[in-house]
Amino acid sequence: MPHTTKPRRLNMIVAATITLAAALVLTGCATTSSTEPPSPSTSSQASDTDFLAAHDLDGLDAAQVIERLDTMPVADRPADLIASVQPDALVLTDDQERETQLPMPDDEVYISIAPYRDQTHDCYFHSLTTCLGELANTEVQVTLTGEDGDVLVDDVRQTYDNGFIGIWVPRGTTATLTVEYDGQAGTADISTMNSDDPTCITTLQLT
Repeated sequence: MPHTTKPRRLNMIVAATITLAAALVLTGCATTSSTEPPSPSTSSQASDTDFLAAHDLDGLDAAQVIERLDTMPVADRPADLIASVQPDALVLTDDQERETQLPMPDDEVYISIAPYRDQTHDCYFHSLTTCLGELANTEVQVTLTGEDGDVLVDDVRQTYDNGFIGIWVPRGTTATLTVEYDGQAGTADISTMNSDDPTCITTLQLT
């Protein structure tokens, strides 16, 4: 009788490797999914400036860096930089293990949303250079309604090349987000009450 243990084991290893690779593709922005708030930076102002200059971001504040990186075509995004959007800071790290933080505005938090139909991924803090959503460069209707009924956002927006929409939400707010596209709609709850609230919404499915 032929011995089949090794071929079967090899097939199992190959299958496991393929599954792991697929999981990594779907969780492209899970590197910043910790719920811990950002720790204070220990780098000096001079080294922070050098860090930003090295990545062509010198002279920009958190909102300007977010605007540049989140709207950048995916093919042009830096492969050596991770930019994690957290409620109180934009945390930047690079492949040389350097880190710097830019404070977020006192009155607003940046929330990124990737509406989807069929495929999504886990995400907590939005990564400006690695997160990818399903619906890139797509016009959608976005409505954000506060718990008091006030409409905070009511616009047609085009998702960025990474499949996300970015909105600035007032701090101390809980609200319901609705996204509509091609006769389908989905909702998600958003909170800017706490320093560890998520900034990346990937659970809004259009149905």
